[in-house]
Amino acid sequence: MRLDIPQEQPRRRQGENTAPGPSDARTPARKLPDNPILHRLKSLKERAADHRWTHPPVERRRPEPTQDVSRERRLPVASAEPRRPARTASNVFGLELRPEEKNLLREVGRFRVIRTVDLRETLYNGKTRPLENDLKYLRDKGLIEAQHVNLRRDGRRRTIERVEVVTLTKDGRSLLLRQGELPKDQRVYAGLVKPREVEHDSQIYRAYRKEAQRIESKGGSNLRVRLDFEIKSGVQKAIYAERKADPKRDIAEIKQQVAERFELPFVDGKIQIPDARIDYDLPHGTDQALSPDQGSRTGHQDIEVLTAAYHAGHLRSKAQAGFRNYASASDRSSLTAKIHEDQHLMENILDL
Repeated sequence: MRLDIPQEQPRRRQGENTAPGPSDARTPARKLPDNPILHRLKSLKERAADHRWTHPPVERRRPEPTQDVSRERRLPVASAEPRRPARTASNVFGLELRPEEKNLLREVGRFRVIRTVDLRETLYNGKTRPLENDLKYLRDKGLIEAQHVNLRRDGRRRTIERVEVVTLTKDGRSLLLRQGELPKDQRVYAGLVKPREVEHDSQIYRAYRKEAQRIESKGGSNLRVRLDFEIKSGVQKAIYAERKADPKRDIAEIKQQVAERFELPFVDGKIQIPDARIDYDLPHGTDQALSPDQGSRTGHQDIEVLTAAYHAGHLRSKAQAGFRNYASASDRSSLTAKIHEDQHLMENILDL
């Protein structure tokens, strides 16, 4: 006997992707998700209908292009100090410096490094406050650099002595050259080349001032300064040119010829180069006039600064060279001990 038992249809799980049949009429229809684009458009329409979101359009202005104002048309900046003139802004080369400031830059540029105490005595009549004001202003403008250095110890000095020295920066040198108030063929230096020789180099200016007074008392004028950097450069170029022209030529003969060309002494097979050479003009009628038809002539004086670092042989060579030798009081005791056998050499050493 066969019995047909009806079986229950399996129920579909919610979310199954099956084709709807005739028995799906009783199941509810699946709800589709909202389209995000349509939802966004609907929210924008509702916001536009609401009066709280309505704002007048904002007018945007384009920034006007900045025009470059020429240096001549820049307005001067008033100085807080009444003794200073108005200065142009935003450019170092537009500065209008006072005469004292110009002289300070000129002296420092000619000698590369000078002690502030010497600047105070020569340019500011011993007054400290005006010098400090000018140094601060020039340093703030990036024209100079001031730093302290330690001096060497000797037998009498128990503590380390510090001195302040001033040098030009590259901007200060450029400004000085642009002003055009330097003697012809006068070189200008910036920065320190040999920091370990600052103590020696900073005394050259003091020796120059003593020689300048002597030269001007005899009628000399238009003083120019050539440091050993410039003199050595010219001598080396001349020696190189002579050796290149005739490589088989004796080097001692070449050096002697170059020494005569530059009017430098030739001692023990070496060209003696001074720390500085002072070139000057003398009026016609002096004892050393070159010729009657010349209205003026040029002369020079070589100066050397001796320190305790000089050895005995070096001191003798400088003495034979005929330079105007100077030494500070603190170095004379050390120099005397080194040349005790040649005490007559100390007679030619002048005090700084």
